[in-house]
Order: sequence, then structure tokens, then C-alpha cells
Amino acid sequence: MTHTMNITRKLGSEILLEGILHHGETTIFGYPGGSVIPLYETLRKYPEINHILVRHEQGAAFAANGYARVNRKPGVCLATSGPGATNLLTGVADAYMDSIPLIILTGQVFSTLLGTDAFQEVDSLGIFLPVVKHSYSVTSAKNLAQVISEAFHVANTGRPGPVHIDITKDAFLEEVDFNGFPPVNIPAYNPTISANIKQLEKVVKVIQQATRPIAIVGQGAHISHAEKEVLEFLEKSGIPYTETLLGLSTVPHAHPKNLGMLGMHGTVPANYAVHNADLIISLGSRFDDRITGKLSEFTRAAKFIHFDIDPAEIEKNVKVTHVPVVGDLKLSLQKTIPLLEKTEFPTWIKQIEMWKKIYSMKKIRELNKSKACGKMRACRVIEILKEETEGNAVVVSDVGQNQMWTAQEYKANIPNSLLFSGGLGAMGCSLPMAMGAKVAKPEREVWSISGDGGFQMNLQEMMTLIQEGIAVKIMVVNNNYLGMVRQWQEMFEGGYSYVDMQNPDFVKLAEAYGIPAFKATTEKEAREAIKKCRKIEGPTFIEFLIGKEENIFPMVPQAKSLGDTQITE
Repeated sequence: MTHTMNITRKLGSEILLEGILHHGETTIFGYPGGSVIPLYETLRKYPEINHILVRHEQGAAFAANGYARVNRKPGVCLATSGPGATNLLTGVADAYMDSIPLIILTGQVFSTLLGTDAFQEVDSLGIFLPVVKHSYSVTSAKNLAQVISEAFHVANTGRPGPVHIDITKDAFLEEVDFNGFPPVNIPAYNPTISANIKQLEKVVKVIQQATRPIAIVGQGAHISHAEKEVLEFLEKSGIPYTETLLGLSTVPHAHPKNLGMLGMHGTVPANYAVHNADLIISLGSRFDDRITGKLSEFTRAAKFIHFDIDPAEIEKNVKVTHVPVVGDLKLSLQKTIPLLEKTEFPTWIKQIEMWKKIYSMKKIRELNKSKACGKMRACRVIEILKEETEGNAVVVSDVGQNQMWTAQEYKANIPNSLLFSGGLGAMGCSLPMAMGAKVAKPEREVWSISGDGGFQMNLQEMMTLIQEGIAVKIMVVNNNYLGMVRQWQEMFEGGYSYVDMQNPDFVKLAEAYGIPAFKATTEKEAREAIKKCRKIEGPTFIEFLIGKEENIFPMVPQAKSLGDTQITE
């Protein structure tokens, strides 16, 4: 849209809302308060904007986060000054670590009161600065049009991420001349999009020299909408591959070259393949410590090809990168694929197939079934959900054992349909994130999976589901423990400490919110409950009672290498 010269007079609050619409967004997740009352008064004049009233500002940030993950464009969240702003912080930090584009709007006290410790004044700019791509402080409506245009541009270009705009109350109330939204020109911000063709030629040459190559597919594949190109690259090159937690659902799980997730709770074939590879190709992964294990062992023998849009990630963790490729992954692969020749790695593939046969997840589950003490197993709950939905739902997991069971057992068929808090590992994310995902894609079936601990951190958003008519299906896998912490204590500390959870009656709690609720203690009841929930149009709830001390395996103990993957106690 071109910059119009039709000058009108508008309030700062009007410019902000029209800026959101101008940049293609119609949804705001928010919670009102004193500093943003003028904005909320103006919001009534914009019925085309769907404002969703959350029950806690953290819910707003996580909902905008989930919205952005499935829409792959910025989500918008709004809070007042002081505690409203600080309550957003966890969801914003989560978006920053996982490269999710957000526009974070916070109100601020009158500009004349800045620095006086006024009621509900905090330094929002300083607080958000470490966990956003950029942060703006707006004290006059004259600057809003430019700031809004820049914020959307920065959030959604290069490596995406959250951008924060802090706006004083008088800036909302100020009336100024307005002549549209200016084109963006930020001389210091010019991310590299197109990869160097010479580097891509090197990529092909190094692949041709390899005998034991493995590709690691990361979050960058989803961010750049490169699922089609990743699949074409893998099939043409003949290279087996594994996915990070955030890279899951890039290509269909059943693909014969897919080894599953790697890392701390990855599959044994994936971990062994990476550990023994002579070439590791990262397709949008930043080599997080949860996938590398002991870094000196991870880098011991292989050459590295690293595709990443952020040059700061090159050699940040893996210090020896033979071929760095900086640029948008989709565009980079589009240029690389024509240069490739079909390659075969028969000895390597034979070794991988042997690992897959010896260390199947079915065999590993059998080895560890005694810990379930005859109770329903969480892995089976997730497997049943996959069977009933045929792998076609959007599934949003919380953090803890439930996250790893979901990653291992929900084999998604549709790209970008498994959502996790990755880098931050934020408990309480699942319900509001699923809420945002459902708002973004109302036609999709959306399930929220939590443990009993994480669920209680943002369960208040059940009321938002009811008030706004958001049909999220909620699952709580209940073992009456903070399960992942308990597992670490059991394996490495020799005893439990402050992880035993006394919980409410979750079914009655959900019903108190007006949500149809079910409880399952057996696999038969689990399947029946999931079938019933899928037939109900609105939000639903199921509590699954599982064995208290079931552990999640495989597991790479901290400070150990991927070659030290444990499959049982």
C-alpha cells in the first residue's frame, strides 16, 4: 500500500489501531487497565478488530505467540503499564527464544510523570529490551505511524521475533495530523535474505564427499515456509534426517528417511546417526544444548554445513563450520536443489536401519513399562490421540514429561502442526497458546496437552474459551507430580524434593467453568473420552490418570554425549 497524502486529524489511539489493520492484523489478545483506557475507548469504533479478553496478561502473550506460530505472521498482545506489562514478559521471552514474531503493546503513565515512580510505572522499555528484537518508547502521537510500520517490518523480516511498543497515556489522547503509514527505511537494519551462490556450490561439493551424512531440520524450516523445499532437498540428496523439537512436523513422520527427534529425549537411531556422522547439515537449527549433548563429542568428527538466516548463530555453539550459508532457508534450498545430484549412501543407510530395528520406540517402551505400575501409560494416551485424529490436528504441548511424550508419539501429517515452547521451556504455555492457534485457524482441530503442574499455571484461560467461543480440546496428563523434575531427582539425586502435587478435582473445576469434562483411567476410557470430545463443538476437557513414577526414555544425561543415550534406568 502506498503512502497517501490525504492529511486528516486523528487521535494516537486511532493511528495505532489503523496501523494494526493496515498491516493485515485483525486480532488483539489483551487486558485493559488505567494507562490504556483511551485505547480501549477508541477500540469500540473498530468492530473489524477482534479483541479477545484474556484472564491474565501472560495468557495474552502466549495466545499471540500461538496465533503467530500457526499463522506465521505477527500476533498482537496488549496490556496496561506496570504489572500488566511485566505479566507479559514470560510469553514474550518465549517468542524471542523461538523466533516468533509478536507486536507487544504496553501502556505507560503520562509522559509528564515518567521517572517519578508514578502509580503503575515501571521501566517497560528496559525490562523488555533483553527479550525483544527492538523496543520503542512513544511519548507523542506524531511518531506512532512510523513506529508501527517499523515494528511490523522488524518483527517479520530476517530472523523473526517480538517487537515492543511502549506508549504513554497522553500519546493515545493526542490528536495530530495523519497522512498514512510511511514506507520503512531503517539503514542499520538490512538482514541477509539471499545466500551466496558460491557457498551453495560448496554445499553440494561437501555432500558429494560425505559417506555418513545426516541433516538436522530445525525451526527455521517452519519460519521460512520451507517444508516443501526441505523435503525435496532430502529426497534428491538421499540424506537421512532428524528433527529438533521445534522442527517436528516439517515433513510427514512416516517418511522412510525420517529418524525422528534427536537430543536429550530423542530416538536412539537419530542420536547415534548424528554422533557417528561425518557430515552434519543444519537446516535452520541453532545447535541448542538439548540437541548437542556434550559439545566436544558432538563436534568431534563431522564436517558442518549450517543454513541460518541469522549470522550470529554461525559458529556460536559449533565452532567449526565448514560451509556457512546465511540467508532465508526456503530461498537457499531453492537455489541448492538444482545443483544436487542424486547420491546413495548404502552402507550408512544399512547401519541406520539396523539401529532403527534394534532400538525401536516400541521395544524401549516395553523395557520401561514396570514404572507405570499397571496404570495407564502417558505414551499410549498420546498415541491414541494420534490414532483418533489421524495425525491431522494442531497439537500444543506444555513443558515437562508431557512435552516429550507428545514429541515422541504424536506423529503429525500436516506441516507446522506441533507447537512447543522450545528455548524457554515455559510451563503454563499450552492452554493460552492453543487458544491463539485456534483463533488463527478456526477450521483446524486444536488440542492442548498439559501435565497437572503446568496446567495450573494458566488454567484461568478456560473462561476465555467459554466467553469467546474458542473450541480448544484440553488434555491434562495427571501423575500428581512435577514429573520431569521428579525424574531428574530420581536419576541423579537419589530422592524427591518438593515435587509431590496435591491437585484439585480437575473435572469439577472444568465443569465450574462451563466446559464438558471427562476422566479416563484406562486406555478404553481414554479412547472413548477423546471420541466424545471430538463430537462436541465447543471446548472440552479430559483428565488422564497415569502411573505416578513413569519416566521418559530415551534420555541423554546432562554433560553426556548423544552416543551415551540411555534407554532404561
